[in-house]
Amino acid sequence: MKRIFCLICVICGFIAIRAAVRLPHFISDGMVLQQQTECKLWGWTDKNKTVRVTTSWDGKAYQVKADKTGRFEVKVLSPKAGGPFTITFNDGTEKLLENVLSGEVWLCSGQSNMEMQMKGFKGQPVEGTTRELLHCNDSQLRLFTVKRNPKASYQEDVTGQWAEADAASVRDFSATAYYFGKALRHTLGVPVGLIVTSYGGSACEAWMAREWLEEDSIVKEWPKHYPDVKFPITDEMVGKLHQRCPSALYNGQLKPLIGYALRGAIWYQGEDNVPRHSYYAKLLKRMVEGWRADWQLGDFPFYFCQIAPYDYSLIQWEGSQYLREQQQMAEKIIPNSRMACLMDAGLEYGIHPRKKQEAGERLGLLALANTYDIKGLPDFATYANVEFQGDTAVVSFDRSKEWVYFEKGKPAFNLYEIAGEDRVFHKAEAWISRNRLYLKSGKVKKPVAVRYAWKDWAQGDLMHDGLPVSSFRSDLW
Repeated sequence: MKRIFCLICVICGFIAIRAAVRLPHFISDGMVLQQQTECKLWGWTDKNKTVRVTTSWDGKAYQVKADKTGRFEVKVLSPKAGGPFTITFNDGTEKLLENVLSGEVWLCSGQSNMEMQMKGFKGQPVEGTTRELLHCNDSQLRLFTVKRNPKASYQEDVTGQWAEADAASVRDFSATAYYFGKALRHTLGVPVGLIVTSYGGSACEAWMAREWLEEDSIVKEWPKHYPDVKFPITDEMVGKLHQRCPSALYNGQLKPLIGYALRGAIWYQGEDNVPRHSYYAKLLKRMVEGWRADWQLGDFPFYFCQIAPYDYSLIQWEGSQYLREQQQMAEKIIPNSRMACLMDAGLEYGIHPRKKQEAGERLGLLALANTYDIKGLPDFATYANVEFQGDTAVVSFDRSKEWVYFEKGKPAFNLYEIAGEDRVFHKAEAWISRNRLYLKSGKVKKPVAVRYAWKDWAQGDLMHDGLPVSSFRSDLW
């Protein structure tokens, strides 16, 4: 009799487990919902079963029926910023989500400089970590890191969990994303949720769906650099190329997140694409278009870091200034996007700069000024054009409300160059008057082109309103 009773208990327990709603890892205790919008919530239960979803902020109950695979989806109206709230899922067995906040949600993606944790990499520290960990406690800043997971096919979930910002969670979280979120928290005063999905060394192509890469305008380019990759990709290809395999990170680390309501995305990637720089602007534009179409939130904000200067000859590459130029082009052709310049925040001997606070805060500046309409913030000036007056080149800038200036009062002699019709560049004398940069060289009587910081490694010193000006060239040689 005792054995029969135990068996009945086991069976009942099994049935209860089977009946319980299963949710993606990011729809869980401690999550942040995008405030005052339709937020999609989804999960799995038994096929054709009805699920009742109840939200504590308004007491509303939503009923939805799972499909034949057991998947269900419901849209709830999120409240204005605040919390904590609860959400209940009930398919006969109740599942309660607690400590849910409503606020601003941002997706944070890219390669190693986005992934780089506050604790840094081995022998590669992040500047200011100790000081920041002493002051980072903030229960209204929530952090979610997606575990690395390149895949050959679409995945339905990711691995990770929400955590409140404290020394333990921040130490293992993206430094760039953390400083971005901190800037938003401090200025907006509302809860902020950050979802980081990144992978060191990842290619832009890895974050794109197969069909985007197969379009005529794109497919002419990337296969030249991936001669062994054919669609559909296989586990063997992913095992060989990992984070550089086209579509692998889209499949495993991005696709499962699609639909979770957010305000926008930040991006720090490009180093891996330096050898393939010629089509990066077109590639990034297509990636952003694809993400926006997937999320169906319109042209949501997309802010990205220009890769920082570094001596790429150390890894037998060169030409990162062309990639930086492509990123400037991308800013012009991607609607509702802006680029944060890091010309003064690189590291000559390291591809992972220590100055992650500058990266995160500059992305924060762009979001606060352009998405949240915060007035009075500085902006990045960009090269506009050059005019030639005799032996002197006169360079002007866009978005330059304040005057440009040299960071140390006088220019670094090796950053400014000028050339004549022979296309030979010479170091130029540089000076500034009002909002114009002047260049000349005794070796160039009739200049036709100018360049600034046009090399892999350069410690940029041309500034505007406290922010660096990107490297630039007037020629297309």
